[in-house]
Amino acid sequence: MSDLTESHAIARRDGRYPGDWRVLVAVFCITAMVEGYGVSQIFAFLPQYLTQMGVPADERLAFIGLFTSLIFIVGAPLVPMWGVWADKYSRKTIIIRSAVVEAVVLCAVALSSEPWQLALSLLLVGFQLGNTGVMLAAIRDVAPRRVLGTAIGLYGASSPIGFALGPVVGGLLVDTVGLDLSGVFLVSAALSAGTAVLVALTHEVRPESIPQGRVVALAFGAVRSVLTDPDVRRIFAIYFVAFLANQMTRPYTPILVEDLVGTGPGLASAVGFVAGTAALAGALASPFGGVLGDRIGFSPVLLLGLVGGAVALAVTPFAPTIGLLAIAVLVFLAFNGIVGPMVFALLATEVPAERRSATLNLVYLPLYAAGILGPATGAVVASAVGISGPYLTGAIALAVGAAVWVLAARRHRLHPAAS
Repeated sequence: MSDLTESHAIARRDGRYPGDWRVLVAVFCITAMVEGYGVSQIFAFLPQYLTQMGVPADERLAFIGLFTSLIFIVGAPLVPMWGVWADKYSRKTIIIRSAVVEAVVLCAVALSSEPWQLALSLLLVGFQLGNTGVMLAAIRDVAPRRVLGTAIGLYGASSPIGFALGPVVGGLLVDTVGLDLSGVFLVSAALSAGTAVLVALTHEVRPESIPQGRVVALAFGAVRSVLTDPDVRRIFAIYFVAFLANQMTRPYTPILVEDLVGTGPGLASAVGFVAGTAALAGALASPFGGVLGDRIGFSPVLLLGLVGGAVALAVTPFAPTIGLLAIAVLVFLAFNGIVGPMVFALLATEVPAERRSATLNLVYLPLYAAGILGPATGAVVASAVGISGPYLTGAIALAVGAAVWVLAARRHRLHPAAS
């Protein structure tokens, strides 16, 4: 076993974590929050950044969709490998790797002056992916079962909080402090580097079962296990639908804001207000959903998130004022924010222990697939029918997902105990 694995108090073989599990959850929450903070600024200010680079306004819709898809093209094939390396050698090292790569990506974005340079910078994000499932698997191994939904809900809230703070703080730095967008991205890079140091100070968490064998074979085996398990496959499919709706629409919310307030001073703050307020609602909904899931069951709460999100998304592009637009996006992200913790909890409780870590390591495969298909589909639909197209298409996808989930829950009794 490597020195990295043995360093800083590895969890004992009796399965008990040598430190306080709440501290570990807090560190992972901070890490996810900072990651969301930086990524959200790229999403929120990408239209303005492209304008500064000389991209015409009528060409930005296609650029935004395609550029957002680039983030996931490189990373998706590597995700199973990161999970195997984490379980086989060191979860902590894989998480640190992600934080360091994000710092590099943000620096590269800040230094980009041409669209092609920005595209290459976004391709680097692919090497950043693969940390969320690793942190989830570690939380599942250390958190008591009686509060598992709450712990996962708190962790699930962290990234939305980061997504809320990123645009808001970025808008203030631009419109109040006078920092340019490159400076905003550099500040976020420094924060990402700081989380790498923070994770390095935590205890290592080893999985209950250490995988043996070649990494490539183990990675393919983990993917095959997910795809051949009917219950897991259904859960992943529903998660894909939720991500698809989000990824299809999120790049275009700044365009809706711009249509309402214009391109003059204050645009960055308006984008930050809408995106930040909405993401905060998603953050608050996540732990609430976790507590509710512990009480009444994870499956019914998941269904609530899908239905509520579909209704909110359908009305979003027709909001006539900034305030109503913020409320519509807020409601959508609040319901959408419930879906993730419920998916995590269902997998953490329903998958057998010997396959649990490998499955949770792959929990964001639906995100990566949706991250490629969602923005690309949104770009096609927006170019064909206008800015409302991605939102209406996303609403339909969520509604179909909800109907499928009801049928699956009835046929396969996907209602884990709430205790």
